[in-house]
Amino acid sequence: MTDENALIRPPQEVLDEANVQDWEGLLETAGADPVAFWEQEAAELEWSKPWEKVLDDSQAPFYHWFTGARTNIVTNAVDRHLTTARRNKLALIWVGEDTSKVRTFSYFSLNREVEKMANILRSMGVEKGDVVTIYLPRIPEIYFAMLACAKIGAIHSVVFAGYSSEALNARIDDSESKLVITVDGSWINGSVFPMKHIVDDAVKFSPSVENVIVIRNTGTEVTMDPTRDHWYHELGRLPIAQGHCETVQVDAEDPLFILYTSGSTGKPKAAVHTHGGYQVHLSSTMKNCLDIHEADRWWCTADPGWITGTSYVIYAPLLRGATAFMAEGSPVYPYPDVWWQLVERYGINGLFTAPTAIRTLMRFGDAWVTKHDISSLRILVSAGEPLNPEAWRWFHEVVGGGRCAVIDNWWQTETGAMQVTSLPAMPKKPGSAGRPIPGQAVAVLDEAGNEVPPGTDGFLVLKNPWPSMLRTLFKEPERYVETYWSKYPGYYLTGDSARVDEDGYVWIIGRTDDVIKVSGHRIGTAEVEAAVNSHPAVAECAAIGLPHEVKGNAIHVVAVLANGYEGSRELVADIRAHVSEHLSPIAKPEAVDFVDKLPKTRSGKIMRRVLRARALGEDEGDLSTLEND
Repeated sequence: MTDENALIRPPQEVLDEANVQDWEGLLETAGADPVAFWEQEAAELEWSKPWEKVLDDSQAPFYHWFTGARTNIVTNAVDRHLTTARRNKLALIWVGEDTSKVRTFSYFSLNREVEKMANILRSMGVEKGDVVTIYLPRIPEIYFAMLACAKIGAIHSVVFAGYSSEALNARIDDSESKLVITVDGSWINGSVFPMKHIVDDAVKFSPSVENVIVIRNTGTEVTMDPTRDHWYHELGRLPIAQGHCETVQVDAEDPLFILYTSGSTGKPKAAVHTHGGYQVHLSSTMKNCLDIHEADRWWCTADPGWITGTSYVIYAPLLRGATAFMAEGSPVYPYPDVWWQLVERYGINGLFTAPTAIRTLMRFGDAWVTKHDISSLRILVSAGEPLNPEAWRWFHEVVGGGRCAVIDNWWQTETGAMQVTSLPAMPKKPGSAGRPIPGQAVAVLDEAGNEVPPGTDGFLVLKNPWPSMLRTLFKEPERYVETYWSKYPGYYLTGDSARVDEDGYVWIIGRTDDVIKVSGHRIGTAEVEAAVNSHPAVAECAAIGLPHEVKGNAIHVVAVLANGYEGSRELVADIRAHVSEHLSPIAKPEAVDFVDKLPKTRSGKIMRRVLRARALGEDEGDLSTLEND
């Protein structure tokens, strides 16, 4: 169970290699003058015109960073490497679901592919400020497409490759996309997911889409509209695709991309992120928080349709001149050691994944991991939801061999990059997201806006503006103010509940709508799940709140058992007693149900709203992101 006083100090080899060894000094310096800190970080990148002011808060909460400056994220992610020895270094290693299929690109060849895609986009009338929807699986072309859009000043809107035609259509129409880039199909555990067919349905009545570029991926037969659809490999052979394409220098505040948030009710929100501040924040966190060196091979397993993928799969490793690694397949197909095979074969140094993936692999036991030499790993990262202490320790001891830094972190689509983390040289507290990053400060407030004492639950807010922050919601400035800045003026409302302990470590409880109020007590689903997951019979679980006549709400747990265990009344009673002992009698589940699998999105997040709807016999709502649905 969680021991908030437990400190795990990093091994000496982590300290020796850390980009930031005096982490306390950095936090103090950056905290004293955040604007000066971010200006120093920005100076490491290239700008075609310098900024006149680092932070303009005259129109807060519509903040502007590096005002007057001109740049382009592609200048720093690709172009500047071409004049150094990095031009011939591997920028990207890609491995298919069939791991015998491998494609590699140096920074030089990556630039060639990006220029080809950019030339094609321009030939189809895509201009600066136009929106391009990218609906692609994890294949190299998603790098080319995103970077090509940025290169010519277009705005990319990457849509998760598991969305239905209805969800895709809503995002295309809302963004008024001019062009869609997709594939014939994608591979998912040996089967083909029909992405082109989904696009056909999504754009059938679209008033804005003029062209659809289709990349051949699975070789699946698809319908091609001769007035709208174009095979990418055929376009690539035409003269329009050839030759140099200049990187457009844009204002630092010009939009780079929009990304729709998921999981909320009502109309999806599209966060707007810009070139200048976003690149500074990513570069800084990759260096200071994730400790990535130029010689490293970096694997973030996220899908670029989510912010973790956009930020730490695509842009961040390239900004630091590292080698990015991308794998098309899942962590358990065809066997649950495929990730460890890839780490061993390609010498991966940094692995960034989600708690759900960690718990899934943990369920299969240690032998699948220990049969491989994964000693190349130096940095292990988890994000997406709280990593319970038992999974943290397994990640640290079994995967990391006790020698790696395990870095949990917290952030959101809206923040663009991490806001709370544990720097590699910082002592770790399993289950905590860490401390605010350099230049940031947090507070936990009660309903009235008063800061609560250490160890007390409340609403998590960010106190300082930051370079990668969303600038607004796409076409909805009023909703931007209302959602994030109206409850506590001057503070960014995260929508998460949390507490900060005496040492300044942040403990995420869950979304405020994932807090269950039982008999007047606020209980976080993450805490309940951590308690249940610490039981040896449980592989993973989800906690939900259901109406109760007496308590108002009661906690119900749905659990997947570890290998070798079978569900029984006795086991239910034991799990309930275990939660009562290790968390609180108030948090003891009313019921525990055993299932073979939990409903999850294809990005690995548990869909608790689906469990709640099933329990109540209600409509399960949009299931477009449900795994294998």
